[in-house]
Amino acid sequence: MRSLILQLWSIVLFAGCRVMASNICTSRGGSTCKQCLATHPSCAWCFQEDFGRQPSSIPRCDLREKLLAAGCAKGNMEFPVSDLVYEENKPLSSRITTNVIQMQPQKIRVTLRPDDSKRFTVTVRQVEDYPVDLYYLMDLSYSMIDDLSSLYVLGDELARSMGQITSNLQMGFGAFVDKPMSPYMYLTPPQALKNPCYSMGRTCLPQFGYKHVLPLTDQVQRFAEEVKKQDVSRNRDAPEGGFDAIIQATVCKDQIGWRPEASHLLVFTTDDKTHSAMDGRLAGLVQPNDGKCHLGLNNEYNMSTILDYPSVAMLVEKLSENNINLILAVTKRVVDHYQNYSNLIPGSVVGRLSDDSSNIIDLVKNAYMRIRSKVELELQGLPEELAISFNASCTNGQFPGLKSCAGLTVGDTVSFSVELQARGCPAEKTKTFTLKPIGFRDALQVAVNFECDCGCQKLAQPDSPVCSQGNGTYECGVCQCLPGRLGPHCECAQDQYKATSQDDCSAKPGEPVCSGRGDCMCGQCSCYSRGYGNIYGQYCQCDDVSCPLYKGKLCSGNGACDCGRCLCNQGWTGENCNCSMLTDNCMSNTGLLCSGYGQCVCGTCQCTQPGAYGSTCERCPTCPDACTLKKECVECKNFKRGSFYDDSSCSHICRDDLELVEELTFQKNSVNCSYKDEYACVVHFQYGDVNGISILSVIKDLECAEGPNILVVLALVAGAIFLLGLVLLLIWKLLITIHDRREFKKFEEERAKAKWDTGNNPLYKGATSTFTNVTFGGSSE
Repeated sequence: MRSLILQLWSIVLFAGCRVMASNICTSRGGSTCKQCLATHPSCAWCFQEDFGRQPSSIPRCDLREKLLAAGCAKGNMEFPVSDLVYEENKPLSSRITTNVIQMQPQKIRVTLRPDDSKRFTVTVRQVEDYPVDLYYLMDLSYSMIDDLSSLYVLGDELARSMGQITSNLQMGFGAFVDKPMSPYMYLTPPQALKNPCYSMGRTCLPQFGYKHVLPLTDQVQRFAEEVKKQDVSRNRDAPEGGFDAIIQATVCKDQIGWRPEASHLLVFTTDDKTHSAMDGRLAGLVQPNDGKCHLGLNNEYNMSTILDYPSVAMLVEKLSENNINLILAVTKRVVDHYQNYSNLIPGSVVGRLSDDSSNIIDLVKNAYMRIRSKVELELQGLPEELAISFNASCTNGQFPGLKSCAGLTVGDTVSFSVELQARGCPAEKTKTFTLKPIGFRDALQVAVNFECDCGCQKLAQPDSPVCSQGNGTYECGVCQCLPGRLGPHCECAQDQYKATSQDDCSAKPGEPVCSGRGDCMCGQCSCYSRGYGNIYGQYCQCDDVSCPLYKGKLCSGNGACDCGRCLCNQGWTGENCNCSMLTDNCMSNTGLLCSGYGQCVCGTCQCTQPGAYGSTCERCPTCPDACTLKKECVECKNFKRGSFYDDSSCSHICRDDLELVEELTFQKNSVNCSYKDEYACVVHFQYGDVNGISILSVIKDLECAEGPNILVVLALVAGAIFLLGLVLLLIWKLLITIHDRREFKKFEEERAKAKWDTGNNPLYKGATSTFTNVTFGGSSE
């Protein structure tokens, strides 16, 4: 009886030890070295030949520390470690030098094992007085005749204005109309071929697709000279062939003269829409545009009548490859049309061109400053087996999930934390990709080594005698049995042996053999196969379908199901991977997460400020008015006054781009504001978001009350005093006159009533004298 109790107690202790020792490596590590390493980055595999032969030994796939403690030698263990090596890490430049560095590091090598990740930091700084190449690409169709006339006058001024931005400027010029073929051009009368303006009684150039006029040169006065030599042409339909011209101006680097070390600006001006891919079928052009340079001896596009128009995707690819920022200067009528293109072309901006292009100087300068005020990273050639995430550290805060910073001034330094994670094992064990700021020459070259295989696999012994005399391959310390063979040494035939003992085929006593989803054969679980999902694990305890569903998708479609739990893809989290870690959708037009009135949770804004609502908490009647907030920025940036200017916080708080305009026009995502300043002048301004950049547009001329004219005031005061005196004098004279007339009338009335002899005065009385005689004591009269 005592021995039975001891046996039972030992079984309980053994089972308890097995449960306590269980971890992700032992429960889901698989039966091979490669499966073990793919389970989790913390798992290691021991391929020592005599390891695991004792009943109490731990599995070959376990945590590294446990394998070492169990007697596995370090030299007999597979435990690759992810690593990161900086192969080129030059410091950032603070000023213009012979070799300007605006991005650090420049080259790294990352070693990743399955499901593991490494993090590194990318730093970007825009150097002051950076060289600029500006190529002006102009629509010379007949409707642009006024614009060409304006450019005649403004050519020199444009060159001088851009020269104020950089001391190292090169300018060039090119022109386009449309494909010189039917139905895009006039074919009749015959004179129209040489002079499309024949019917209008005017002479103009024959229609052409694209011609390169002036290569980029530092003799910027030549720009104005070449512009003055140009004349318009005329095409038949409204859309132009601008995309053909953009591609040629982009890829013909030698002819145009793009400098590798300069910032590249391609200014595209037009007043109408443009043809794109597939439109060439109207003329029978079915050959797709090849995106190559086709400038002939006369510097004209010589494949205009052979190749179709390029697609937007090709524009994006070629502009990115050649580090060119596209400035779309278009008239009001087609601004929205080209804004849609700009949303698809990274690094491009749209500006509204006046009807005669008279505002081209301010437009180009403002567009260039918008480009310089933003840094956005782009990926080129990212392998599908890699997941990547970003966290931006900008001058106005940290933004998880973003790979761009806006509202920058030249000289600002921003950084991005980048995390790489291996989500699979490609056939090629080394792959590379590029990470670069849009429009920059600088780039980071990333080489990734995928550590998916075990080194011990190279020592595999096919038909090894260890595996029951040739019934399997001895690899990494275990036998990989031939089909139909089972057992640690392939000693069992599947059709000859079947056992139901739970000693080695259940996780603990009392549980079903092989979790009820397999058969115990030769002490190992042989899991059932079924039509959907896979059953796996040492005890068939795992599958890849028993995970939460969200909107009908396993793990929301943003992860993989692994043994009942979701392994989320990079950028997603939560029990069912439905919570996005990106913050792009939470960024408001003001450049603040949730407008500063909420928190970004799972990619959506949760407004915390009472009264705030909207997709980015942008509406808040009880919050401080947005116009009030931007008023101080207008005061400090434009008028050099106000509280932000006094405490020197203007450049830190107000990251908006300022532009002075003649009038405010309606713009999407913009708000018009007005306020009265300390001088009683009314200031009108507009703020809004353009391609992620906050723009403050202020009307140049203020509405101020004119000051008083002193002479006029004195004359008015003197006149008022004189008039008042005259009125008072007249009133006094009137009163005196009235009084005299009343007295005179009264006198006349009394005189009329008098009744006396006119010879005697009735008022007269004779004198009476009294005398006293003191002698006689009497008196007499």
